[in-house]
Amino acid sequence: MRNALLVALVMLLPLLVFHDTAQSIAAIWERSETFAHGYLILPISLWLVWRQRAELQRLPLQPYWPAFLALLACGAAWLLAELVEVAIVRQYALAAMLPLSVLAVLGKRIAWALLFPLAFILFAVPVGEGLVPPLIDLTADVTVDALRLTGIPVLRDGNNFSIPSGNWSVVDACSGLRYLISSVTLGALFAYLSYRSTWRRAAFVLASIIVPLAANGARAYMIVMMGHLSGMTMAVGVDHLIYGWLFFGVVMLLLFWIGSFWREDQREAAKAVANVRAAQPLAWRSLLGTSAVVLLALVVWPLLAARAEHGAAAAPPVQLALSSSTPTAPDFSKWQPSFAPASSTLRQSFAGQPPVGLAVLYYRDVPGGEKMISSTNRLGEEKGELRENSVALRDERIGARTMAVREAMLGVEGRRLLVWQWYWINGNMTSSNYVGKLLQVKEKLIGGSGDGAAVMVFSPYDEDPAAARAAMRAFLDSNIKPLDQALASNQRP
Repeated sequence: MRNALLVALVMLLPLLVFHDTAQSIAAIWERSETFAHGYLILPISLWLVWRQRAELQRLPLQPYWPAFLALLACGAAWLLAELVEVAIVRQYALAAMLPLSVLAVLGKRIAWALLFPLAFILFAVPVGEGLVPPLIDLTADVTVDALRLTGIPVLRDGNNFSIPSGNWSVVDACSGLRYLISSVTLGALFAYLSYRSTWRRAAFVLASIIVPLAANGARAYMIVMMGHLSGMTMAVGVDHLIYGWLFFGVVMLLLFWIGSFWREDQREAAKAVANVRAAQPLAWRSLLGTSAVVLLALVVWPLLAARAEHGAAAAPPVQLALSSSTPTAPDFSKWQPSFAPASSTLRQSFAGQPPVGLAVLYYRDVPGGEKMISSTNRLGEEKGELRENSVALRDERIGARTMAVREAMLGVEGRRLLVWQWYWINGNMTSSNYVGKLLQVKEKLIGGSGDGAAVMVFSPYDEDPAAARAAMRAFLDSNIKPLDQALASNQRP
């Protein structure tokens, strides 16, 4: 019992020191149903520790000093992520500090015995939203292919499709991300509690990944068929979600029921615990000293972050103006990207056939300010007609350079928009969120500022986006240099 309580107390150290990061994780649990299971992860982990209290009581406590290096590496990663507001890195760094603190203070024997309960803490980090677009594409592909195999004609436009009885759209809620995260989390816990051999555990976790992906495609197909066969009176409202969760619940029950047939006896493990000799009396002085060193290794990073923010220079106002030789035109679209509010915004429309629009969102890197790169940013409207149909990366030859842009096709028939988007960071251009964050880290460390801009060029199109691409390419050939100059003029020395 004593050692189990020590494990819980040691895990509190990182949570107390990095309480702001812990609160940011809990805030996502609160606002997102996809990650609401996070509230249960730490209690389950502590319960798993308590289950092994008899075994832990017989294991020796011996600090493991190499773990301090890993703790320092996690702290450094947290600091870099804090400087450029990469929430997911901060959160994973904190989650990793909990088991590493146990390893450092209580030793290898304790940490190895608690390998799964400590690793299970990583499921608390709300991650996976980046999987939504590919999961949407997969769901749409499966649904459309199944409908065609059934003999129902389908007209598809991105993630929207029409059948004779009505129109359907595969949106974020249809991606199956909630099913997948719930299944993997429960599957890992079930495999740990039910099996002893590594291959059985790995096989069940793999099944908990494959089954919800297949089940989500089947669910989407069945909902469309219910609507089609009922003349669009069933599975088109709230009952759409109810049927989906009921189906998922049945599938998960079947998965666990089938998995229970290969359940392995835990009695041999219990006998092995009984044969372990009792541990030596606890050396409180050594334990407190090691805990103090761990606490010091944790506290240093928030102090450095506070010092960096306190020393940040006041940012001058942003002045955006594009000196272009291309004639301007009235605004032809009311589209607005779903990005965080910028420090300054430039939006102009330019004449042509078709016309071309330019939107620049410039972000000052100031403490507490809005961040340019975020997993919540979307090119398409969250609600309305100009939602994302597809997003892909393209390499475009603009002037003497090759630019990688993120291309989004927005809207529905009769009101479509093609958007190219990239990030500008001190003269460097990238369409990757990850590369953009690394560039901001580099600029922050070298120059003290991670200022940057999200640049978007857009044009309307009907069926074929080739004409819109050509118009945007021609516009950038003439204006990419003035645009660079306008952005560079706002960089802080």
